[in-house]
Amino acid sequence: MKEDSKEVMKKVEMNSLHVALKHHFGFDKFKGNQEDIINNVLNKRNTFVLMPTGGGKSLCYQLPALLLPGTAIIISPLIALMKNQVDAMRNFSSEDGIAHFMNSSLNKAEIMQVKEDILSGKTKMLYVAPESLTKLENIEFLNKVEISFYAVDEAHCISEWGHDFRPEYRRIRPLIAEIGEAPVVALTATATPKVQHDIQKTLQIMDADVYKSSFNRQNLYYEVRAKSGATKEIIKFIKNNTGKSGIIYCLSRKKVEDMAEQLVVNGIKALPYHAGLDSHTRSNNQDAFLYEAVDVMVATIAFGMGIDKPDVRFVIHYDMPKSLEAYYQETGRSGRDGGEGQCISFYSYEDIQKLEKFMQGKPIAEQEIGKHLLFETVSYAESSVCRRKTLLHYFGEDYKEENCGNCDNCLTPKVQFDGRDAILNVLQTILEVSEKFKVEHIADIISGNATSTLKSYKHHLIDSFGSGADEPRKYWLAIIRQALIHKFIVKEIENYGLLRLTEKGREFVSNPQPVSLTRDHEYEEGDDEDVIKPQVDGSAADTALFSMLKDLRKTIARKNNLPPYVIFQDISLEDMAIQYPINMEEMKNIAGVGSGKALRYGKEFVDLIQKYVTENEIERPQDFVVKSVVNKSGIKVYIIQSIDRKIPLEDVCKGKGLEYDEVLNELESIVYSGTKISLNYYIDSVIEREKQAEIYDYFRTAETDSIEAATEELGPDEYTLEEIRLVRLKFLSDMGN
Repeated sequence: MKEDSKEVMKKVEMNSLHVALKHHFGFDKFKGNQEDIINNVLNKRNTFVLMPTGGGKSLCYQLPALLLPGTAIIISPLIALMKNQVDAMRNFSSEDGIAHFMNSSLNKAEIMQVKEDILSGKTKMLYVAPESLTKLENIEFLNKVEISFYAVDEAHCISEWGHDFRPEYRRIRPLIAEIGEAPVVALTATATPKVQHDIQKTLQIMDADVYKSSFNRQNLYYEVRAKSGATKEIIKFIKNNTGKSGIIYCLSRKKVEDMAEQLVVNGIKALPYHAGLDSHTRSNNQDAFLYEAVDVMVATIAFGMGIDKPDVRFVIHYDMPKSLEAYYQETGRSGRDGGEGQCISFYSYEDIQKLEKFMQGKPIAEQEIGKHLLFETVSYAESSVCRRKTLLHYFGEDYKEENCGNCDNCLTPKVQFDGRDAILNVLQTILEVSEKFKVEHIADIISGNATSTLKSYKHHLIDSFGSGADEPRKYWLAIIRQALIHKFIVKEIENYGLLRLTEKGREFVSNPQPVSLTRDHEYEEGDDEDVIKPQVDGSAADTALFSMLKDLRKTIARKNNLPPYVIFQDISLEDMAIQYPINMEEMKNIAGVGSGKALRYGKEFVDLIQKYVTENEIERPQDFVVKSVVNKSGIKVYIIQSIDRKIPLEDVCKGKGLEYDEVLNELESIVYSGTKISLNYYIDSVIEREKQAEIYDYFRTAETDSIEAATEELGPDEYTLEEIRLVRLKFLSDMGN
């Protein structure tokens, strides 16, 4: 009978929790293990929650906060994330005071309002940064408040082994003791077994009930590409995914700015986001992304965006992050609604070497940790094993499937081989050094790499030294990684990185069996280069279209009583026959065609090309030409501004230290692109009117704009090369633009 009454009570509690969920959030059911976690918090138990991005971590402390007496203190590292969550909670409630944040962004009047709402009992959730908790006035104020529990969000910030270590997070436990004891809920989306141990130990919640959700995000597609021409690849990818929201991560603020500008000039709505921007700009840029005024946000890896946008469809890493936790966290922003999420990373080992250089000068222990985390990132990038399997193994989860069907390595699997002898060699070497060394050390022994460290342990004298010297060190690193995934060996948690054999590994040494392994990727080295217009090669042009374009040019020239070259030069027609521009924006990408030229003559050419492409089912080289960012302080702008101010060309040359011939070359480029300029003020001062008229009349009837042909026809003794070039500029600007 007692059992029955307990069951009844349990059902009543479950029903009331579901009623509360529906009432406060409008959801009919809980996701994953949310319900168990919430019950644990309601029972005032210390709780550790490991749940991937998009799994519903926030609800695990939001619902208990609404149901328990007092105010829950939610410790969060990001002001932007606090604001986002407070706004979300206020939308669920009729009372604005239900949730507040307390940080440096508030003025005195706003802080007073927050305190009033808390003391009156309105506020169920107070979001604070750990720095705010350290202020004496805040500690004294919170001493007066009934605290239901402390929720430590982004708890991985506690651990030096985490991807976003923040020293102030390690002070949370002493602060809790000062403010007043209450249960602690630690929540993170990314934590290896080592990081989890660090979190629980530092927060003194080793007794916490641990709830781990699977790290597997089945809807996310993972791919790593060689970092060669990455900017062009990114622009091409985004244009093939028009209208979809995405994030691009870069390592430096400068690259964020450059990338955002590069995207904008190529017709992509994008904004930058990094710590160097003022808070107002950051906030505005984030809102523009959230409310879909822009499609793409370009952000630094080091700066957390704190966004809660469920329909991010792609996350691109222009630079690889410093750790797999960071990579998982950042890719996890994609497809949070369960829909499509493409995660594409560009990898070059040179980038990893740059990150290693950044560590120089830091404490040795910090450098050691940083190198280990980078090693895992390199392992992931270069591995030919299923990306999902590698990621999940890193977080201590066993992925049983051999092929996930949603990563580059599984969709295009690499050749496999029997790695029985290689695995045996690794295991025997680990045993020979008494299971007291790390991955790199073991690889150095087997490959015969006699480093100073190796010699200090006299490991260049042991039997295993050079036992696999016929393969490079990288090969043995890959074998060790796959031995970890196959669970023949493990890395110790306390002595992070030391390798020891598992029971399965010891059995393998006694009785080796066939084991299937794959060779790792060999990515080509090479930095990304700015993508500029290619040299036009007539041989690559569509000859049939080129002929049609020349006929059209003749027709337009006759109609306007102009030589054909004034309309478009051959180089422009050839580029059209390669690129197939089918709208005016694409026409402006064509060599020698600027905005003015495109507007004046482009429409008829675009219409002809559009018709030709449709009728002949042409597959165009989409995004083959990517516009370069215009240097607004460049030579061309300087020259145009100088001419507008009627400055003599000799003075223009002096102003920038240019040769006269260089200025004429720039002017010809400007005029041929369709920009109208007025050089009359200068030409009138250096060439007699009669001479001007004769040269001008010549170009009216000439078959070509060739200076050599003009000099020969007009007479080299009568007219200088500079005079002919200047009048040709005047003619082209008057008649063509």
